[in-house]
Amino acid sequence: MKYYFCILLLCIVSVILVVLRWWWTDVNQIKGEISKAQSDMKLLSPEKYKSLFIYNGIWLAPKNQCECAKVDHVHVYQMEDYIDKKDLASIKERRQKEFEHYQKRDPPISRPVKPASLPGTKFIYPIQGVEVMPLHTIMIPGILVLGPHCPVILRASLGTLNTLADVSDDDVRGRGKKELIILTSDVELLNFILRHVTYTSVVYQLSAVDMMSFESRDHVAQFPVIIRQPSLPKLIDPGADRKISSLVTITTKTFLRYHKLRLLIKSIRQYYPDIKIIVADDSEVPEKIIEENVEHYIMPFGKGWFAGRNLAISQVTTKYYLWVDDDYLFTENTKIEKLLDVLERTNLDMVGGSVKGDTYSFQLLYEQGDDGDCLHLRYGSFHKLDGFPNCVVTSGVVNFYLAHTDKSRHVGYDPLLQRVAHSEFFVDGLGILLVGSCSDVSVGHQDHNPASDPNLAKVEDQYKTFRDNTDAQVQFKLALHYFKNRLKCYSTR
Repeated sequence: MKYYFCILLLCIVSVILVVLRWWWTDVNQIKGEISKAQSDMKLLSPEKYKSLFIYNGIWLAPKNQCECAKVDHVHVYQMEDYIDKKDLASIKERRQKEFEHYQKRDPPISRPVKPASLPGTKFIYPIQGVEVMPLHTIMIPGILVLGPHCPVILRASLGTLNTLADVSDDDVRGRGKKELIILTSDVELLNFILRHVTYTSVVYQLSAVDMMSFESRDHVAQFPVIIRQPSLPKLIDPGADRKISSLVTITTKTFLRYHKLRLLIKSIRQYYPDIKIIVADDSEVPEKIIEENVEHYIMPFGKGWFAGRNLAISQVTTKYYLWVDDDYLFTENTKIEKLLDVLERTNLDMVGGSVKGDTYSFQLLYEQGDDGDCLHLRYGSFHKLDGFPNCVVTSGVVNFYLAHTDKSRHVGYDPLLQRVAHSEFFVDGLGILLVGSCSDVSVGHQDHNPASDPNLAKVEDQYKTFRDNTDAQVQFKLALHYFKNRLKCYSTR
């Protein structure tokens, strides 16, 4: 019995030794494969790495700090060298504050990268947030596989693909082309290659979407790469004192009614003696306006209401302009500071006040259709403006408003509208201008009573002939909306 037990024990030990030998061989083999894979996981040399991000001699890799490198035949201007050293700190502080306000009004469109997985697969890829500037190169974040796939193929249409992984052509094919094929079956190496895939935009477009595909033998996933050229900010220095006169210019358009214009200027000077006033004038026989800090621009006779507005704001050099009609009167309630505070503390582009207590604010409601769109004008506002109990958010306001100069220039006043026009500017600005209205800031209006002076009465009669909203004018404006704004119908109440 003891003999048989010894034989059995010897057999068990022999089997264990054989199994251990096989296991040790497998472990060594696995370790060797892992070691080989790890040895394969290295990046390109700095020279090759950098070459992928160079365009026209400029290294356009994504980075927090850019620089203008000094190279042969290239002139470099360091902007701070052209600022007086004693003013540099305060100017930088003002510039940063204005830039933050600019970003608040026009926040970057970019969204954070959001990874997702395709149901039924082991693919992980970004479904949003991959963005590149035209002709720039980026690394595509968030691409991963959770199991073996061979081959894995990435395809682009508006860019070329590469990888920063330093691997052989047996593992990666198609570098620098629109189709990148990864042939390794080693998951760790595959993911290393995928983590370092680059996308290079090769078509210069201001805004485009490249729908990339991420494929294996059994699965296909798609994700967008946004190609977008950012615009440069346009910041206006408000000056170290940030006075009203450094921030705001008053603009108006006049036609024939110099007696009313002079009363307007006189009332402005009572409350704002230093502020610049710009007057656009298309009168037939212009009169000289000799006033300090008043710029008077003469236009061809009868050029028109909106053409005059364009001319006036084209000459504004301050961050904001205040629009007033030439027959308004400033009063103790005409507080530009209040309107300025609203624009400085919010992302509004324009804020209106009231004329003799009336704000005339209105909503524009827009519907899109296959054969043309529908626009509905309704008086009133959308809701209160947070932080300002006397203000609301709306679509359009009365002809008394403070506005960001750059945004109004972006929309523009259509010079085809020569006589009666107002809401048309806000129609063109729908989706561009964010508008508010505040009832606690008002401007007065000069009397409509007939002038007792025969000469002035004649002027006002002539003025009325140009301001009548005739049937022909209405037909012209509606026909213009039909073509320019692609409107099928327009309703108002």
